[in-house]
Amino acid sequence: MLFQRRLLAYLLKWKERANRKPLVVRGARQVGKSTLVKQFGETYPYFISINLEKREYARLFRDLDNTKQILDAIYLQTGTPKGKDQTLLFIDEIQEVPAAIQQLRYFFEEFPDLHVIAAGSLLEFALGDINAFPVGRVEQIVLHPLDFSEFLRATEQDSLAEILEQIPIVSFAHRKLLEQFHLYAMIGGMPEIVRQYREEQSMANLPMLYENLWQSYRDDVEKYAKDRKERHLIRYLMQAVPGVSDRINFVQFAQNQFSPRAVGEAFRALDLARIVQLIYPTTQLQPPAIENRSRRPRLQFLDTGLMNFAQGSLVDLLGVSDLNDFRKGTVIQHLVTQELAAQFHSPLYKPMFWVRENANSNAEIDLVQQSGKYLLPIEIKSGKQGRLRSLHQFIERSDHNYAFRLLNNKFSMERVQTPSKRGYLLVNLPYYLGCQLPRYIDWILEEEIYPSN
Repeated sequence: MLFQRRLLAYLLKWKERANRKPLVVRGARQVGKSTLVKQFGETYPYFISINLEKREYARLFRDLDNTKQILDAIYLQTGTPKGKDQTLLFIDEIQEVPAAIQQLRYFFEEFPDLHVIAAGSLLEFALGDINAFPVGRVEQIVLHPLDFSEFLRATEQDSLAEILEQIPIVSFAHRKLLEQFHLYAMIGGMPEIVRQYREEQSMANLPMLYENLWQSYRDDVEKYAKDRKERHLIRYLMQAVPGVSDRINFVQFAQNQFSPRAVGEAFRALDLARIVQLIYPTTQLQPPAIENRSRRPRLQFLDTGLMNFAQGSLVDLLGVSDLNDFRKGTVIQHLVTQELAAQFHSPLYKPMFWVRENANSNAEIDLVQQSGKYLLPIEIKSGKQGRLRSLHQFIERSDHNYAFRLLNNKFSMERVQTPSKRGYLLVNLPYYLGCQLPRYIDWILEEEIYPSN
């Protein structure tokens, strides 16, 4: 049984475009890129799939520089009729031959009727080995681990997924959705892990899969270290980052073993690999939100389930009733951030949080999301209005009256006042609506619910 991924709908629209360009599907290893494209390939009369980890296909791009010759050789080796019907060419693991990335522009210019998709892991490293990326000649998207809606469908909970996608959500399914979301918070969204759980309905054998996956990531990123010293540093970071629960300081993280500059460069290598990303804050209140790299970043794992395994907290989560009470709320903050990021397929998108740090007053908002002319604050926590100090500070300085909060409760909206008596709409969403955040934001703004004063 194949998983139903939202990105498949995007690919179907891409297929029908008159100005279609070759498509590069990016994302970390094992998030389901190849499976998705092969599933999409079933909609074509002819589907050619080649993997550049195989020598017979890699040499075509290394030895030949004429696009027609490359295509003729591919048709010949795969036994595919040439030019009779709509054909999709899938070039998998394209990062293995950087010249193949450059070749994509010529597929676009010389063979526009051929549909071409490329995919690869650690593509960011391969892009550094090519002279010129074919800007304007290709389109790029990112595939993330399964979000909660995809997880529900993958675990054969389609009726719950349909309820989840209704706006506004109905209340009668709250307990069941919260229960399934708690399971998702433990397991995460890596396709192979979810598939194993669905087949066995047990978590007993998942640790071995997590271990193999985590080790494969460590081996992958070490291959791209510049030298032996950086390889040692990356290995150290991969062991240390699961224990980080707060914003990091490169100087303190070095612990006299490495220079802060070397630590920063190694973290950026992990960021390029999309295994552990650096999430920087912004200090702005209006779009465009710009990362402030002079402030300390947060760490974001590729997948919460993988993070739980690396932290040794899978079993501990079983007895937790409110995810905000576990590890000081870092797990639920991480998961909602992962869910929000999964709704955006641009490689340029990165979640951000907001800080105000000065001698008189500090404030921090867990996430901010740009929507049109507004930069919207999103808090992830339990608590009553008296614990909304950071939200109050943000709203009092912003140009709108909207705020969002994710917590353990049912969906609700309430009118709140800041200490200076400025009213704003606080939209309370249950944790499981993290994957629906952009849709709720659009709904609130388009309907002008509780318009500004």
